[in-house]
Order: sequence, then structure tokens, then C-alpha cells
Amino acid sequence: MPDLVDVTGLTEKITEEYDASQIQVLEGLEAVRKRPGMYIGSTSSSGLHHLVYEIVDNAIDEALAGYCTDISVIINKGDTITVIDNGRGIPVDIQQQTGKSALEVVYTVLHAGGKFGGGGYKVSGGLHGVGASVVNALSEWLEVQVYKGGKIYEMKFSRGEITEGITVIGETDRTGTTVTFKPDPEIFDETVYDYEILHKRMREQAFLNAGLRIKIEDRRGEEIVSDTMHYEGGIREFVEYLNVNKTPVFDDVIYMSGGRSDSIAEVAFQYNDGYNEMLVSFANNIHTPEGGMHETGFKAALTRVLNAYGAKIGMLKNDDKISGEDCREGLTAVISVKLVNAQFEGQTKAKLGNAEIRSLVDGIVSEQLEIFLEENPAAGKAIIEKALTASRAREAARRARESVRRKTGLESGQMPDKLQDCNERDPALCEIYIVEGDSAAGSAIQGRDSRFQAILSMWGKMLNVEKARADKIYGNDKLYPMIVALGAGIGEEFNIDKLRYHKIIIMADADVDGAHIRTLLLTFFFRYMRPLIERGYVYSAVPPLFKLTRGKQQRVAYSEPERDRISAEMRGGNPNVKVEINRFKGLGEMDPHELWETTMDPERRTLRRITLEDAVLADQIFTVLMGEEVEPRKSWIEVNAPHADNLDI
Repeated sequence: MPDLVDVTGLTEKITEEYDASQIQVLEGLEAVRKRPGMYIGSTSSSGLHHLVYEIVDNAIDEALAGYCTDISVIINKGDTITVIDNGRGIPVDIQQQTGKSALEVVYTVLHAGGKFGGGGYKVSGGLHGVGASVVNALSEWLEVQVYKGGKIYEMKFSRGEITEGITVIGETDRTGTTVTFKPDPEIFDETVYDYEILHKRMREQAFLNAGLRIKIEDRRGEEIVSDTMHYEGGIREFVEYLNVNKTPVFDDVIYMSGGRSDSIAEVAFQYNDGYNEMLVSFANNIHTPEGGMHETGFKAALTRVLNAYGAKIGMLKNDDKISGEDCREGLTAVISVKLVNAQFEGQTKAKLGNAEIRSLVDGIVSEQLEIFLEENPAAGKAIIEKALTASRAREAARRARESVRRKTGLESGQMPDKLQDCNERDPALCEIYIVEGDSAAGSAIQGRDSRFQAILSMWGKMLNVEKARADKIYGNDKLYPMIVALGAGIGEEFNIDKLRYHKIIIMADADVDGAHIRTLLLTFFFRYMRPLIERGYVYSAVPPLFKLTRGKQQRVAYSEPERDRISAEMRGGNPNVKVEINRFKGLGEMDPHELWETTMDPERRTLRRITLEDAVLADQIFTVLMGEEVEPRKSWIEVNAPHADNLDI
């Protein structure tokens, strides 16, 4: 048991010789500009926002060291970013190894910083020491001011090169660092920042660092949009935030913490009356979406303690056991660990590998959860009862699954009647259209390329899985044919290696009913087949809204602005020419050739890939839109209705 303490194109001709003249050395930050994706993941929107995270992480490292209490993130006009902190300020004296100012080294040398055993930081998120220099390399320009020792120091850069050396520009009685930079349009696909993406990240960091105040401002519009986030309750308040639209099983957020050597861990969790698990973990304030040792330790201890407690109070009899999945049904948990020499898998830091953290978290949860259950018997009984109910439902799901298998002959590979399969058998080359309605499915079947396109017809409104357990799904006449057709199972049994199609395309009408069907399907995929979304296998087809006809000439439009533009083009500047415009009422109205040409032909169609950039946000949205609580849904509609343009009702 650890000692516990309380804490809060094509190849060119190959030459015969391969010698030193063919070895390229990238000087300074050239490597970053040459291969930016290696350092920030991508040059898309996610990489753009990652620049901000790197600078903010440096400021938060100052907070972890006990020197920073306030951080401001400002989106300026022109989409430049300013990050201000009141930490100690980056050192400006000479760094002995290089003979250069430490400030210059931090912003121009990869893997340079106070995070490699020099005593600057014990615990750090930006442990690779590439953050500041990478942001500098990928910025059109960057300016940094350091407030330190009564003076204000300034240094300027452009695309990683120094444009103005370190100079003193004034005096001050404060300490800290201010960084302003403009992302390089030569590098990034777009340079427009999304306030909500940054807002969410800053809120997350405020939750993880109890007492730290983080302010975010958007100064691009006529009015400044801002929010200040400050949570003395830390991850306790994070759990309450995640559960805001859910009904708790009991009011308490269970909080546990402890430390050993230079590592500390915090765990907070609460049960709700839903069926879904939301486990969010962090290491040194870095989100670890793939989990790791801290999650492993938590899960093991939770299952072990609840089984022991259930047996002790007589709710589990005759060596009965409840599984880990049953113990976590309806659980919302946040795990935050801070440690020296964190071992992450890659620069994206998706998974934590430090084995010692598993035993630390396990020990904390084992000891402190046992005490909580003893002191709160009503809460303990409620948790065990919920786990037992989940266990009974899981057994019912198993029986339902076996029953359906016997009835459908699933084991013999029999496919559902509603599936018109394709001829190709390589999943990477296959795609399946999930189509609502027999009329639309009929057109799709006649219009498709049967070599690689399969059609699955659905009818009516499907089950809302947000309000149902797995045992209800297996017996559902609308969902189960899709499960069989895809071939990968659901929930705990889901195996993406058995998936029969790598493009799953939802094709529904462009109206309210179609939107509802898409939402129901996406809820199902998110809750029971999430790897499909994580791998990028789920798409939404984009059918046209209008057909424009002038004589024998016909064109289609996918939006009202496109309709108006095409109409003008077809008239050729002559107002007297009549262009007939018809709105498609639904996919079933289209002839097979129209459906193929507009919505199914890979050379001409438009598909929207469904992505999962933020599982927490997705969980909240599905809970609001599809859950039991009416008021959150009503409020969401009232807030977002003004943003719904040209909604068909």
C-alpha cells in the first residue's frame, strides 16, 4: 500500500551511388516547417489550435510549479493569439551550453526547456520541450515579452528566425510572460480560430488545476466575447459539469487523492441513472483519450472494492461477481495524475505508460473508496444495486443475442432480407448505404454500382438507444439487421476486424425527419460502435435539394445559394429565359440514374465524414438531444434555433 497524502507522386530515376551528398541536414527549425505534422499532429484546424495549447501548457507548467495563478488567452483581430501568464517569466540570462540567452534557446532550439532534469520543473505537461520552438517555427511572426527582475524584455521572430534580438523595452513591477503569434498561412490549411474549441480546452485546464484562473477573450467581433473560469473544487466540479444533464443516483461526488514520491493522483466520480460510461483521464494536464496505467489502476480497484463490499453486505451471494463493465454503468469519472518523467505514447500523448501510476491509483481508490462505502451505506447499496441491474441486463442481452442467432441463422452467415450486398469482399473497398424507406432503397439498388456498393433498407423510426440497454437492441427489428450486416457486433463484443464495410453511409432525406434518423443512427454508433466513428468509417450522404431544368439541360443544386447561382448561369444573363426549379421532396422521388449521378457516384458525390474530435462534448450533446430530460433539450433548441437557416418543417 503506498503512503497516501491528501492533495487537491511518383519516384524519380534512382542513382547508382548512395553517398553523403544525398543526406540532407535540416538546420534549426527547418525540420518543423518541413514536417509539421510530426510535431502538432496535422496542419488542419486541430493543428492550428494545438499551437495555442503548447503555449498555454507552458504557462500551466508554471502553475504546477506553484508560481502562476492567472492565465489569459486572447484571440485578436486577424486571428493572432496572445497568451499572458503571471509566472516567473522565461529566463533571460545566458544558457551555458549554447552561450545564448535562455529566451532565445527556448524559442529557437528543439528539445530545450526546464523539463529535462535541470530543476526548472518537477511535473510538466510539455515534457518534450518542443512547444515554444514549434509554435515559433510555424508562425508567420511571433513576439515574446518577459517581465522579470523589474524589467520588460522583448524578442521578435519570423518563421523561426530572429528578427529582433532580446532588448529591454521598459520597467515593471510584475513577473510573467506574454506571447503573441500569427499562424503561418504557408503552413496551415486555415488560420481562423474557433472560440468554442479554445474555450472548451481552457475550461478543461481550469477544472484540472483547482484555484487557477483562466480567462479567454475573443476580440474579433464588434463585441468582446469572454469567459473567466476558476474552480476551487477542481475535478469535483468537472464531474458535476459532465453530469449536468443527467440524474445522479446519489448526490455525492466521490473524491479521492493521494501521493507517493513525486507523483500525485486525484480521482472524482459520480453515478447517474443512465447506461453509459464516461471516463476522462489526464496526465500532467494532458488528456489521454486512449487511457493508460492510471485508468487501469482505477478500473481494477473499483471492481475489486465493489465486489468485496457487495459480498460483505450480503447483496452478492454464493461467490457471485459483478464485472468491471457492470460496475461502471452510468459512471462519470475524471482521473488526473501528475508525475515526473511521464511516459506518453508519441507526441500526441494519447496513452500513459508509467506502471508505477497504476499501483498508486489502485492503492488510493482501494483504501479511500472502502472508507467511503463504510461511511455512506445508502450510497454503497445504490451503487451495488445499479451494478447488479446492469449485470442482469447484460445476461438478458446475452440470451437475446443467442435467441436471435438461432432464429436468424447468424452463425451460418445468413444476411438480413433488407440487405442487397455487393460483390466485393475486401472491406476496405466496400461501402454500405443505410437508406430509409423502400422507395429510396429501390432507387439506390437500381442505381448503385453492385461491385462495391451494398444497400441496407430501413423503415420507420428506429430505437433511441440513449434510453435503452443492449438487451433491447438485440431484439429490435430495425437495429439488429444492421448489426448483422456490418458483422462486427456491438458494445463489449464489438470487433472492428470483423467489419464488412469501411464506408458506412447514412442516406436520409434533407428534412427534419431525415435529420432525426441520422441522429438516431449516430447515437447508436457512438454508444455501441464508437470505433467506427473513431476510425472515420461513418459518413453522411449529401443529396441535392433542387433540380433545375432549361429545355433538355438539367442540373442540381445542394443549397439555396447554389440554386440561385446555377439558375443565373443557365439563363446566361437573359431574364426572359425560364429555368424550371423543382425541390426534391425526398430520395424516393429520384430516378435511379439521378440518385447515382448526384449522391452515389464516387466521382461526383459529396460525403460528410462524421468525426469524433471531442468525446466529452459528443456525450453531452447526445444526452441532451436523445436523453430522458426534457428541459435541457428545450433549452438547447431555444438557444440554437436562431442558427438554423432555412429549416424545412
